[in-house]
Amino acid sequence: MKTNILILKLTILTNFAFGQNKLIKDIDSDGKKDTIFINIKKTTIICNLSTLNYKSISSKPIGLLNFSSGVKSTKNGFEFFNDWMRSGYKNQFKYNSKTKKIQLIGMSRYEFGNAYNDGSGESSVNLLRNYYIGNWNYYDMDKGKLINIPTIKTKMKFKIINIENFSEETYFDYAEKCAELYNIYKEIMINKK
Repeated sequence: MKTNILILKLTILTNFAFGQNKLIKDIDSDGKKDTIFINIKKTTIICNLSTLNYKSISSKPIGLLNFSSGVKSTKNGFEFFNDWMRSGYKNQFKYNSKTKKIQLIGMSRYEFGNAYNDGSGESSVNLLRNYYIGNWNYYDMDKGKLINIPTIKTKMKFKIINIENFSEETYFDYAEKCAELYNIYKEIMINKK
């Protein structure tokens, strides 16, 4: 009986948390409303565009989909966000009228780091310009304080990613490249001491 109640509570919580994450907006700029939502069972982002006769276009499965995930409107399209307790990321999508596809145009991420906030910060990458900006910190055990790494500005290139080939691997690839830059710049800061 307790198991059934727990399952019911989780189902209600899931429906409440994700049920509000349906976006109705003209994404393809044809004057007709389109629909973007997260399919909870398949853990995918679904887009139904009027220019494609509302045929469903789906991302690949997002295995680590959290309760505080969803989609929201942006100036030029929509954003998919996926937040955890101490970290999260956002992905910005825009309809490309030339290719007639929904293209990933930007990504951002944040982390609060460990208890000392070591590794805390945020970054973003503009995929149309291949431009990365990162603001990160590390904890200096000798000084007993959090040190700001100067803002990292550099090129970061990705292949063109459309909604059909978007998955959590897209984010993990970005996070890995970001971590490599963090470690390089942290090492530079440590060697300056």
